Amino acid sequence: MIHRLLPLAFLLVVPSLRAEFQAGAAVVDITPPKLPVLVNGGMLSRYVDKINTRIHARAIVAGDGKTQVAIVVADSCMMGRPLLDEAKAIAAQKTGIPPDRLLISATHAHSVPSSMGCLGTEPDPDYVPFLKEKLVEAIVTAQKAMVPARIGFAKANAAEFTALRQWIRRPDKLAEDPFGNMSVRANMHSGRIWDDVTGESGPEDPDLSLISVQTKDGKPLAVLGNFSMHYFGDKDISADYFGLFSEGLKQRIDPQGKMVGIMSHGCSGDIYRVDYKVPEKDRPKPTIDEYTQGLLDIAMKAYASIQYRHDVDVAMAEKRMTLNYRVPDKQRLEWAQRIVAEMGDRLAKTPTEVYAREQIILHERQQTEIVVQALRIGDIGIATTPNETYAITGLKIKAASPLPNNIVIELANGGDGYIPPPEMHAWGGYNTWAARSAGLEVMAEPKIAQAAISLLETVSGAPRQPYGLDAGPATKALAGLKPALWWRLNEFSGPLASDESGHQRHGTYEGGVAYYLDGPHSDRFCGQDVNRAPHFVGGRLAASLGDVTGNYTVSLWLWNGMPNQVRDITGWFYSRDHNHGTSAYGEHLGVDRQGRLVLLAGRSLTGKTEIPRWTWKQVTLVREGSQVRVYLDGKLEMEGELPACSIPSVFFGGRSDHDSGWEGRLDEVAVFDRALRAEEVAALQAK
Repeated sequence: MIHRLLPLAFLLVVPSLRAEFQAGAAVVDITPPKLPVLVNGGMLSRYVDKINTRIHARAIVAGDGKTQVAIVVADSCMMGRPLLDEAKAIAAQKTGIPPDRLLISATHAHSVPSSMGCLGTEPDPDYVPFLKEKLVEAIVTAQKAMVPARIGFAKANAAEFTALRQWIRRPDKLAEDPFGNMSVRANMHSGRIWDDVTGESGPEDPDLSLISVQTKDGKPLAVLGNFSMHYFGDKDISADYFGLFSEGLKQRIDPQGKMVGIMSHGCSGDIYRVDYKVPEKDRPKPTIDEYTQGLLDIAMKAYASIQYRHDVDVAMAEKRMTLNYRVPDKQRLEWAQRIVAEMGDRLAKTPTEVYAREQIILHERQQTEIVVQALRIGDIGIATTPNETYAITGLKIKAASPLPNNIVIELANGGDGYIPPPEMHAWGGYNTWAARSAGLEVMAEPKIAQAAISLLETVSGAPRQPYGLDAGPATKALAGLKPALWWRLNEFSGPLASDESGHQRHGTYEGGVAYYLDGPHSDRFCGQDVNRAPHFVGGRLAASLGDVTGNYTVSLWLWNGMPNQVRDITGWFYSRDHNHGTSAYGEHLGVDRQGRLVLLAGRSLTGKTEIPRWTWKQVTLVREGSQVRVYLDGKLEMEGELPACSIPSVFFGGRSDHDSGWEGRLDEVAVFDRALRAEEVAALQAK
């Protein structure tokens, strides 16, 4: 766990000399006055002519006497930067708040009017000017309502209400993209069919965070929630669960008053409400109202714990960046032009037609400007991205923030599409197919994440936090055995795998790897933190064992994502041999088609115990010259005499010749320069 110190910049401010903190809030109806209206959020264009729930823009304006800022959350799927820049310019003229102190974001409901062109849907021409006017009205009204105020923060775990929707497909179960290529290695909702997948592609973010603003004497003004769940899905024109949650906060906290409840969109690009890890027959199937009420129950428990401060100051910073689009090459552009020419003036009817048109748009635009912001009120930090941002990116930003309390709001100040971490671009899926919905350059995610972290440093006046996890009792026990090399594999990204042994023998991630998944025994390895582990997607971890020869031990935790009987070797997870080949003097440890351990070193040894899929197991290989013993969960699984191995090159998650690579997770990989005794092997079990 990272223990944060409050930044010096606001610790040194003497409360008695600081101007009084003030805040105001407002809610403005943005339901379309004219029906039918275009609605986006899907692949193809559609009109809706009914209203299920009214939709709103909700705003908070806060200031410390020197600086005023505004936060607006609108029931919109996405709003483009040009539209928001126009709204900000008008609001700045009317309020005196500079445009770069205005934060305007979308909830990402998929049942609201279209205000930005994306995929098969254009912005509704009648609705866009109406929305712009109402966004300005929300800011102006909130500013007029400002009174002396106080603010507080709370965070709760709502893991049962969010889950990963992007899953990694088996290497023999690729799907086709709209360009006719079998390129899809990971895609949304593929976890519905367990036999097709090996596991999730990233972590979830379970934080349900609340920023509560009250009058100085304790009357509720506004509560800004933040949660990472893509959307629920509703009929007709609807604010989705975002609007129901916002109204629910008001009804539970201030039913007779004018408090404004708000739900902002956390980093939810790869997140949905259905947990595909749970068998379909056992999955909860709540209605949208049941889902919202359950989330509100958690929120209210957190709300009751909030402590407030009025002696806070306000700071905000913005960075505008020009990023390139991934434009089509000549061959793809010609393909797209042929398809669009055949369409004529009609709308796209298929995904292929949609993406053909998108290629032409990206080719014409080439690049775009995006906006990233950070805002601080006291010790609370708010970072923004203009994208559909993955949960891992939000976790990166919050972990690095100098501030103790943080939220990240996505789809703020623009609607610039998905930004998968760079390694995920190779896996395909519509979140990577070049279009306005996912068209930014491959390195957009790290650039935007670093910009957000840097802005948090600016507004806090303190450097970012170094990343690290708590050391639990199992971690301390492993360290006490003094490994020669030890990769905890807690990285947010590659290519470096840090050696925790103190000997600086860092490893290198090669090829496809998904980072920061749940690892084994968090309570034992990480205390209050979540233990983390990489998932290998055709990639490996490469390192050198140097002079570790003769007597040695290799210990690791494994989690197999492949079903048995798919191939002769389900996967090799440890390999000590020359790169790009195998030799008579290497050794390789894997799982065979029956799910049993198999050790190959000149000849082979096979275990007797089936390793369950999607279950953490601990494996230890002990070498004393040619004598080898392999333990599974601390119990001897196989032993024999095999040729000794002294080759320094070692690979985890894949074999030296890349044959039948591991499709699953590994964690807590340790190498000892001695043969561990049976009781020492037992000590590795994290019990």
